[in-house]
Amino acid sequence: MPRVLLIEDDPSVRAGVGLGLRRRGHEVAAAETGEAGLALMGGFHPELVLLDLMLPGINGVQVCRRIRETSQVPIIMLTARGDDFDIVVGLEAGADDYIVKPARTEVIEARIKAVLRRLGAPAGGRPQVEFHGDLAVDRAGLTVARGGERIALAPSELKLLLHLSASPEQVFSRQQLLEYVWEHSYHADARLVDACVRRLRHKIEDPDGAPRYIQTVRGFGYRFGPL
Repeated sequence: MPRVLLIEDDPSVRAGVGLGLRRRGHEVAAAETGEAGLALMGGFHPELVLLDLMLPGINGVQVCRRIRETSQVPIIMLTARGDDFDIVVGLEAGADDYIVKPARTEVIEARIKAVLRRLGAPAGGRPQVEFHGDLAVDRAGLTVARGGERIALAPSELKLLLHLSASPEQVFSRQQLLEYVWEHSYHADARLVDACVRRLRHKIEDPDGAPRYIQTVRGFGYRFGPL
C-alpha cells in the first residue's frame, strides 16, 4: 500500500484518519503543521499527500505550492468547508483532488485509489512517442516535452493530457473528462477539470496568444489541437 503523508492540525482528525489508513495497510507519517509536513517530505518519500487546507502558519495552499516546486507526488486537499473559492485556490496551487471533511476512511481510501489509478498503462498499439507540433508525448515513459525540454506535470495534468491527445479534434465534455480522469460521477466537481486545464495550459502553451493545444469548445468542454 502506498505511503501517505498526512498534514492536518486537528488532532482528532489526524489520529482518526491516520489510524484508519494504517489499518488498511498504509504506512502513514503525520504532521500537525505545514512546516513539519515539508520537513518530512525528503526523508519519508510519500507516494501521496493528504493536505489540510486550513493550517496554522504556512497554510495548505502555500504547502502545496512548495511541494510542487520539487515534487509531482499526488496531493489530495482536505477542507472543512465546501467553499468554492478555497477549493479552486487549492486546485490552482497544484492539488489533484479534494475531500470535504468530515469524511469516512472508506471515502478517503477510495479517493486515494482513484488518484493513484490515473496513471495507468498506455493503450496497446499506439506509438511510444507521439509528436503534436513541438509537443512530444511519451505514452510508455509517461513523459511530456516541448521543444526537447521535459515538462513536469502533476498526475491529473498528465492523465488529462494523455486522454485528450489520444483523440485529437474530438470534443470531450467536462463531465466526460471528470469521469475518466478523476473517476467522479457527479457534476459538482466540474471545477476540477477547469482548474487542471488552466494549470496544464500554463505549462505547455505559449504565454501569449490563444491556446494552441487545448482548445475550449464554448458551452461544452475541451478538445486537443494543435492548431
